[in-house]
Amino acid sequence: MPIKLSDELIQIQQAAVDAQREAQAGPYSAEAWAPWLEAATVIQAAITEHAKATDQSRFDVEAEVKLAVLNPEGYAEKKRKEAEKAAKK
Repeated sequence: MPIKLSDELIQIQQAAVDAQREAQAGPYSAEAWAPWLEAATVIQAAITEHAKATDQSRFDVEAEVKLAVLNPEGYAEKKRKEAEKAAKK
């Protein structure tokens, strides 16, 4: 079954990735890393909530949203293949 993601979930994951990159761009300090840790907490809660609300595996939702943000070309290809498979049924 294809994993369904919301645009909001993708945006939250993108914000977490951006916060991570910014935190890791400079030397470590608790203050510099705080936004990343907060963003990580927010995305984990959002993934859990989305998985429960859509009756999907939390693991699968997390993997799918990370693929969508970190490898958009791979995600688009996966979605294209899922659509082709569904059209053949």
